[in-house]
This record gives sequence, structure tokens and C-alpha cells, in this order.
Amino acid sequence: MLLKLCNTRYYMDTEITQEVTSKNRKNAVVITLISVAALAGAVWLVRTTFKSTIKKSEITTAVVTTGNIENTINATGEVLPEFEEILTSPINASIKNVIMDAGNKVKAGQSILTLDKSATQTDYEKLKFQLESKQNDIRKLKLDLNKSFFDIQSNNDIKQLHISNLADAVENAKRLFAAGGGTREGIEQAELNLKVAQLEKKQLENEIKNKQQTMQIEIKEAEIAASILNGDLDALQRKLNLADIIATRAGVVTYVNKNIGANVKEGEAIARIADLGSFKVQGSISDNSLDQLHAGIPVIVLVNDDQLRGHVVNVSPSIQNSIISFDIQLDERNNKQLRPNMKVDVYLITATHSHIMKVANGPAFKGPTLQDIFVLNNGKAERRTVHIGLTNFDFVEIKDGVKPGDVVITSDMNEYKNSKEVEVKD
Repeated sequence: MLLKLCNTRYYMDTEITQEVTSKNRKNAVVITLISVAALAGAVWLVRTTFKSTIKKSEITTAVVTTGNIENTINATGEVLPEFEEILTSPINASIKNVIMDAGNKVKAGQSILTLDKSATQTDYEKLKFQLESKQNDIRKLKLDLNKSFFDIQSNNDIKQLHISNLADAVENAKRLFAAGGGTREGIEQAELNLKVAQLEKKQLENEIKNKQQTMQIEIKEAEIAASILNGDLDALQRKLNLADIIATRAGVVTYVNKNIGANVKEGEAIARIADLGSFKVQGSISDNSLDQLHAGIPVIVLVNDDQLRGHVVNVSPSIQNSIISFDIQLDERNNKQLRPNMKVDVYLITATHSHIMKVANGPAFKGPTLQDIFVLNNGKAERRTVHIGLTNFDFVEIKDGVKPGDVVITSDMNEYKNSKEVEVKD
């Protein structure tokens, strides 16, 4: 019995020892994990609480000043000649000779290219023959009209003489009847002959009159047709004169069709002449900015390092591929840096603030109205929370948190966003 009790006690002590051992191991693991977490937290705390350092050569700075600022939205633009003349082919022809190449300067009256106008010259000769034929028809109709007028006068005179004779015959018949030598039937026959002659004369006059009116209408129609032919002939003559393509103003040839022998249709562009003394800018912007874009809005055009001012003069009513086009008139349209087809940056000025604090724009400014920046103070960069106002490609408006004369770090300081202070070393 005693032995059995001893064995039972032995087994119980063994189970308790194993349970304690396992529990101690678990506690050790937990303690280890807590220690690692505490160490990592301490490192993070040290890095965020204690001073970081940065070299002065690694940062860019700008001084806070006071003045005016313009809010802008970005767009793109292309420089184009303000005045460009498009020369088109006046006739259906082929290119015979190219005298001026693109890039050449021309004066008014200088020839640029010539067209083969033989086919049009043949059409001109045919039209000229048709006009001459029509003019001959008019002359013939006028001769017939004059002849008919002479005929009516002659026939009218003859009929008038005949009528006079018949009138005398009536009078004679009446006197003879009164003398007892004639009859009543003789008088009536003489009167009837007179009336018939008078009606024949009237009928003849009406026929000739109608014929004259008809011929006058025919002459009028022929004259109208001749006038149309004459107008077509003059127009064709002008086109033939224009077939020698010449410059109507001084400028620079920006395009010319150099394909000698190629057929061109009437109205097809074959050359362009631009006045390179005056330029405009054609801008493009996303239709998301449509509500801010309107004629008259001020514009800044960045050409290399120069800013050229201007304003929007018109906005295209159509939208293509979510892009709106607009034209810009520059204040300095003859700037020497402007070149045709030059790509430029365009900034539309949507708002202006006066007498504000501003600083040069840089990577430090991310866009939100509330953000942290670093200000240099006695060799240290202090983190400050400021409110941002208007921004453009040059400046950022700072509403508070700084004062004029403060030096702000404009380079990206995202690496030190959790530091209150950063030591700046030379």
C-alpha cells in the first residue's frame, strides 16, 4: 500500500514539472517577441524624436516674399504663323515645274511653280468658238428683225395704197349710182372690197408684229447665253492666268507640292506662304477644363526660358478625342524665339491674388491645401504645417505658418516627414 502511494506521488510530480517547463518556454517566447517589438519601437522613437541630419548641398531653398500670384492650369500649344496663305490649283492640271522649295523666302509677284495648262487652254478655245458662234446668231437674228421691219413698212405702204384705191372706188360707185348709171350692188361690192383690204392690212401688221416680238425674245435669249459664255470665258482666262502660281505677298514658303507630273484637282492646295514676322499659338487642353476656358482669358506661353503673355481669342466649338482646341493671340507676336510648329507649354490664368506671401514652387509642395514644409532656422530645418493657396509653375502661395524672409526647403523632404527637426550640415 505504501509503495503504491509513493508511485502515485512520483507520477504527479513529473506531470507538474513538465507543465511548468512548457509554460516557462511559452513565457520566454512571448518575452522575446515583446523585447524585439520594444527594440524596434525604440529605434523608431529615436529616429522620430531625435534629430535627423541632411547636407545643405542636397536641398534647394527659397525665400518667402510678398507680391502677387496667378493660378494657372496647364495646356500644350503649337506656334503657327498668324497669317498663312494657301495657294490652290485654279484648274485641273499637272505640275510642270517647281521654282521655289519650302523654306525659301519670296517676294510678292515671284513665281513658285507652274502648271501644265494645255487641257484648259483647249477648253478655252472651244468656249471662245462657242461664244463667237452665239454672237453670229445674234447678228443674224438682228438682220432678220430689220428685214421684217422693212417688210412690214413696205407691205403696209402697198396695202395702204390699195386701200386708198378701193376707197376711191367706193366713192365712184356712189357717185355713179347717184347719177343713175350704177347699182346698189356695185356700191356694196366696192365697200366689201375695201373692208377686206383693211382687214388684210391689219392681219399683216399683227403677224409682222408678233414675228418681231418673237425674234426680239430670241435675240434676248441669245444675248443672255452669250453673256454667260463670255463670263465663263473670262473666268477661264483668269484661271489660266493664275496657273502660273505666284506669291501674292512677301513671306516664306512653308509647303510646296514638288511632285512634278502629278495631277492636281481644281481647289487642291499646292503651296503655302507664311508671314514669319507674326505668330500665334494654337492651344490644346482636356475637356475636363472646359468650364474654365473662355475667350479673353489671360495666358502665359513658355518659350524656352521666356514667358510670353497673351489671351485666348477663340475656342473651338467641337471636341475631338476629349481635347479642346483654342487660339492664343500673343502680346509680342514677333518674338525672335518663335518658330513655326514649335511646341510650347501653355498656362491659362484662372485667378489672381495680390499682396500675399509666396515662395518658389518645388517638389516639396504636393498639392493639398494643408501640408507640412520645412523652414530653415539657425542651422536646423523645422517642420511646420501651413495652408497653401494659389499655385503655378513658378510660385506657391503660403497663407500662414511662415513670414516674409523665412527660408523654405523646396526639395522633396518626404524622407523626414516624421521628424520635427532636421539638422542641416554644410
